[in-house]
Order: sequence, then C-alpha cells, then structure tokens
Amino acid sequence: MSGKSKQKGLTLVYTGDGKGKTTSAIGLAVRAVGRGMKVKIYQFIKSPERTYGEQIALSKLGVEMEQLGIGFTWTKTPEEHREALRIGWPKAKEAVMSGKYDIVVLDELNNALSIQGFPVDDVLPLTEVLELIRNKPEHVHLVITGRNAPEQVQVAADLVSVVHAEKHYYDKGIPAVKGVEF
Repeated sequence: MSGKSKQKGLTLVYTGDGKGKTTSAIGLAVRAVGRGMKVKIYQFIKSPERTYGEQIALSKLGVEMEQLGIGFTWTKTPEEHREALRIGWPKAKEAVMSGKYDIVVLDELNNALSIQGFPVDDVLPLTEVLELIRNKPEHVHLVITGRNAPEQVQVAADLVSVVHAEKHYYDKGIPAVKGVEF
C-alpha cells in the first residue's frame, strides 16, 4: 500500500471502565478496510469456543480475527489462562513485527496485563509489550484495548482514550445483549 511509506504508524489505546473499547477498535478496523488497509485482530480474553458478532461481520470484510484466550479469568484455572497467554502473545508479536498488516488490534491486552489473581509477567511481559510499541514497523498502527491500561503503555501510546461509565443497564439487572455485547 502506498501509505506505508508516507505515514507513521500510531499506537492507540482504548481503556477505562465503560463500554465501547472493543467497539471503537472494531469501528477503526472497518474504516481501515474501507481504505484498502490490511487488518488483523487478536482477542486476548475471548475464547475461540464461542462465536462473536464482530467476528462474523469482519470475516465478511476479509479481516482476520483470532481469539487467543479461554474466557473470563474465573471460568478456567490460572494454569489454563497462563498457557493461553504463553501461546497467544508470540503470535500477536509476530503479526505486528511481520509488517504484513497496516493495523493490528490487540483487543483486551490491557485486561490480560492487569490480571492479579495469578502471575502473568513471565508469559506476557509488560517489558515486551513496551518494546513492541517502540520497535514495531514504521507503517503499522497498533491498537490496544482493555480496562486498566498500564501507565507505561499509556505513556508510550500516541493516543489514549478513556471510556468512562456514567450509566449502564447492567446496574438494572439487564444481562449482556446479543448484538450489543457479543
């Protein structure tokens, strides 16, 4: 793509406790595809055992989306989550560093980095995430989503958007809505 030589790739972080971080990244991916860019999305918490609406739609646009996780941290053992991160993180790094993609979305990476119930730094080192941000190919835009973005990631980013929840229907007991959450 001709833009590769003209534009510097940015690092964009969508974080906070509100709804819309993944949705923002998906919207950006759709916009990029519309401009002829090649996009790859990795989801660090979501499991490949489930089907997600965004995955169905994006596959129709030719966007590769891969779930690297095994679900919420309370649904499996710490060892299972650690193994998923140990296998998934190198895949994501390789995709970014390959230069094959104009945009790589690392959805829920911040969630994975902020797991406190068990150690993750040996399988998903924050130092490697920061190194990836600093050393990614010049043209690659890197999008990182999820709650609790580490301060170092925010400092290294070109853009940080914090999604804040003012009101949420969960508070009224309304569960996840098909087409809105998944």
